[in-house]
Amino acid sequence: MTQPDMNEILARAAEVQAQMQQAQQEILDSIVTGSAGNGLVEVTMTGSAEIKSVKIDPQVVDPEDVDTLQDLIVGAYEDAHAKAGQLAEEKIGPLAQGGDNPFGSLM
Repeated sequence: MTQPDMNEILARAAEVQAQMQQAQQEILDSIVTGSAGNGLVEVTMTGSAEIKSVKIDPQVVDPEDVDTLQDLIVGAYEDAHAKAGQLAEEKIGPLAQGGDNPFGSLM
């Protein structure tokens, strides 16, 4: 069995690092929208959790029931945050789990 070429290992590790950085930037640049109440409230945010907009259907605005509206806003944010997390898992998960292991075929 031959020893792996250290230069090749380092080059492949640098390639995986570059892929990881690219995936992270794609996540930060992405936009996700979460909703609650069958779309009555929507929160749009970036992959870095910066809220870009909140859309509220007028039919859910009831001065006598502010609690429901508040709950819907929180639910929409949580949905958007979960979608951002799913996006991160899709982009980075395979890299972090060794799906593109820089040492795989060398060792």
